[in-house]
Amino acid sequence: MLAFNHTIMRIQKYLLLFSMILILGCKKDFLNRLPKSSITEDKFFKSPADLETYTNGFYSMIPPVYEDIFSDNLSTLTGVSTVDNMLRGSVTPGNVAGWDAWGNIRKINFMMDHLDQTTGDPVTIKHFVGIARFFRAFVYYQEVKKYGDLPWYGSVVAFTDEAQLKKAKDPRALVVDSVMADLEYAAANIKPDGTNTRITKKAALTLLARIALHEGTFRKYHNELNLQNTANKFLERAVAASEQIMTGNGGLSIYNTGSPALDFRTLFCSNSLASNPEVILLSKNDKTEAVANNTHTVFDYQWALSTSLANDFLMLDGSRFTDVANYDQKKLTEIFANRDPRFAETIMPPGFGTNPAVNSPFVAKPTFGGYLQIKFYPRDPALRGGWVLNYTDLPIMRYAEVLLINAEAKAELGTITQADLDRTIGLLRSRAGMPALNMSVANTNIDPVLASRYENVSGVNQGLLLEIRRERRVELACEGFRYDDLMRWKSGKLLAEDPKGMYVPALGGLDVTGDGKADYAILESPSALGPIANLTPDEQKKIVKYYFSENVFYLSNGTSGNVMFTKDKLQKRQFIEPRYYYLPIPVQQTVLNPNLKQPPGWE
Repeated sequence: MLAFNHTIMRIQKYLLLFSMILILGCKKDFLNRLPKSSITEDKFFKSPADLETYTNGFYSMIPPVYEDIFSDNLSTLTGVSTVDNMLRGSVTPGNVAGWDAWGNIRKINFMMDHLDQTTGDPVTIKHFVGIARFFRAFVYYQEVKKYGDLPWYGSVVAFTDEAQLKKAKDPRALVVDSVMADLEYAAANIKPDGTNTRITKKAALTLLARIALHEGTFRKYHNELNLQNTANKFLERAVAASEQIMTGNGGLSIYNTGSPALDFRTLFCSNSLASNPEVILLSKNDKTEAVANNTHTVFDYQWALSTSLANDFLMLDGSRFTDVANYDQKKLTEIFANRDPRFAETIMPPGFGTNPAVNSPFVAKPTFGGYLQIKFYPRDPALRGGWVLNYTDLPIMRYAEVLLINAEAKAELGTITQADLDRTIGLLRSRAGMPALNMSVANTNIDPVLASRYENVSGVNQGLLLEIRRERRVELACEGFRYDDLMRWKSGKLLAEDPKGMYVPALGGLDVTGDGKADYAILESPSALGPIANLTPDEQKKIVKYYFSENVFYLSNGTSGNVMFTKDKLQKRQFIEPRYYYLPIPVQQTVLNPNLKQPPGWE
């Protein structure tokens, strides 16, 4: 079966049937009634084939993610981010965007409202109903993560239904129970067979486990909700769903051919993941079908990665990089030695070139901090054609996440064993050529860096939970999970810390490619050339220079230290609790519906 994004293009001619009825947005009313159409209401939704055609249009609701904007995995960002603006105090209900998922919810509910006219094989009908409920759960929970309480709509609302149009928000607990009910139905009724370009039972169970883990940990750590006593039921469901995948996985396994770096790279830079045993759901891109992605933008375009992320990658022998003498004074050309192979597949190492056939190392500029993202960057130039012209397949769900969910949920419940670790984290470490994670060692030799970062983690499994969080961070880096993780762990304060880039030992020439020659010079101003006085006049003229006086970056210790960013000094970040765990509702929506109340802190 063709990949879903190509399928969507193919079925556009069918979806034109709905052009008169699917008015999904309205400037004055997001729940404006769908006008009737005898063509669609009377003649469509008649068979499972109609349901398949219609649900094919849902797949764009769950796109692949290949960055961690905005989180502490980033050093700097030159693009626009609502979270970044919020941390700097410039987001208000009057200028914020959002509250715009109702069109997708309505599109799904439109199908659900017409199922009474569908006839055919009941199993197949339930399969496509399960897919619809899968997407409704996904879209709704995305909004729960933003706003907490929400109005729950299980069917299309008529514009004459004033009570529904202006209903107050339903409690988070009710909405999440409805989301879980959708996912339980999906997991029970979606068929197990199918390709990894389609929603299968494994995908439904993965989403169920993902949301259950998020909600369970959110309730555990966010005591202001007063829902701590319900946290464990979600964690237990995360365990059960992940176990169901792990024990009846239908051929799923961690992709491991014995080449740690290449195996990890293959998951994010391959032109074909259809047969990869780790990929549960993917976005297919194919040059012959003119379906492409924009992944080349992860590299040296609008952001780079942070020292905080870089330091979390362990040494190859499993020891902590932050235990190495003077680890915080090591240059870019020194930090990659004997590290977890995933490190150099996530952050660009010295000597990396964009074209393997040409020996021309790329120079990482200090203006982004020096730690360029290469995870998801198409390595083969034949798969990299420019803006939305990249042809690598992109994983949306993979088995590694399932294993991480299982380990974290069990550790939070206090039921985890060494055997559990070996069959989850152990498989990820094995693929990376790393030693296994030992439960006893983790709990007796607690990492002080992680303990300081996550101050609300305690108990007999404190050290183990911290190491599982490390593993999740390095394995899933740049896959869109980090911000949500910080939110559910109630660790938003980490977003207020000024991020750091590479360490620079002194002003003057700096080698970042590893050839022993200065690639550029860092200076205070155009007139302060003393640090490069050892160069010949011709060399001084030719070398690229970056100046503090340009007000883009500076060094943490003045003339040495980590690259820091002037924007963070001029526009200080702060994280206000509990306000910043949610986004405000745009004021125009609260004008349309006065019964909508802002999330906590935004009242």
